Amino acid sequence: MSNVFSFTGTVGRDAEVRYAPSGVAVLNVTVANNIGFGDKQQTLWIRVVLFGKRAEGQLQNYLKKGQQVFVSGELTQSEYKGNDGTTKTSLELNANIIDLIGRKNESSQSQQTNQSTGYGEREQLSARSATSNPNIDAPYDDDIPF
Repeated sequence: MSNVFSFTGTVGRDAEVRYAPSGVAVLNVTVANNIGFGDKQQTLWIRVVLFGKRAEGQLQNYLKKGQQVFVSGELTQSEYKGNDGTTKTSLELNANIIDLIGRKNESSQSQQTNQSTGYGEREQLSARSATSNPNIDAPYDDDIPF
């Protein structure tokens, strides 16, 4: 079974790059995707694989445990026998796209950044200015990581 699948999730452990016998780089990272709500929520673990030059780049340095990502690619489902003899299912995504979403632990870092740089005060001031004069756009944050 093979389908295109896109989702957002959280990196479960740091990405690893290995090389196949042919010399092709292979980046592996496991990403958690929460599905459902409340008592019915489950975590779906998906092994994400990226091949070739894209796997050799700096992406490995950013795919660290806790990083939120958007991933899209071809999803493959396979079955295997577990150590206890039961049939288990494994999901692997051959990624076409891996995009970072925000920063690792963004909520705790943003509070510290606001306090130390006064950004929160500037943001409130800009919001008031935009409210009083709707023709003025609020400034954009130049700290975008891409």
